[in-house]
Order: sequence, then C-alpha cells, then structure tokens
Amino acid sequence: QVQLVESGGGLVQAGGSLRLSCAASGFPFGRYVMGWFRQAPGKEREFVATITWSGTSTRYADSVKGRFTISRDNAKNTVFLQMNSLKPEDTAVYYCNAVIRTTNPLYDTWGQGTQVTVAS
Repeated sequence: QVQLVESGGGLVQAGGSLRLSCAASGFPFGRYVMGWFRQAPGKEREFVATITWSGTSTRYADSVKGRFTISRDNAKNTVFLQMNSLKPEDTAVYYCNAVIRTTNPLYDTWGQGTQVTVAS
C-alpha cells in the first residue's frame, strides 16, 4: 500500500525559507522519479519539481526555478524540497508523489500534504 507522508510546512515571511520532507513507503522508491506538487486555494494541483531515481537530474516549474531545490535520500525513502526566497504566491498545500511522463503523478493515492503559507 502506497503511503506518502509530507512534513515541514509552516508560516514564513516573504523571503524566508522552508525545507519540506516526504517519507514514502509501499513501492520501490529508489526505482522511481519522485516529484513535488502543490495546490493553492481554488486552483488545480500543479507540478513543482522532479528528481530522477539517481538524483542526477532535476526539473523545475518556471515559477520556482532558481529558488527551490529538490533532493532525495534513497536509503531513507525520503524526498526533500528546499524552498528559498519564498513568495506569497508559493502559498499552497505541498504534496509528493512518484512521477511518470515527466511531470505527472503516478499514484492516485496522495498524502495529507503540508501547508506552506508565505506572508507578505
């Protein structure tokens, strides 16, 4: 059974930083591209960043490029998102998932997400 548990969100001032974590289980984590997604109030869930199984290649949405960094620890089945220079428009619930077809979530099962709120 796939389980995804996100943590690390919070309230931060614009320009601040947060580091999100996602602990995954129930599937062969080290074999999959992993990604972060986010959903702001009233909007569709959108792709934020992905990382290949080896960690050697990453991809970012234009809106976060240069500010966010995705990484992973395959020994701990965990993927991270370091978020710097946060903006109010980054406010959303953040989720992780395995990824297929470049930026699409693999599993229908989602975790509870972690809320990120950026105050102006």
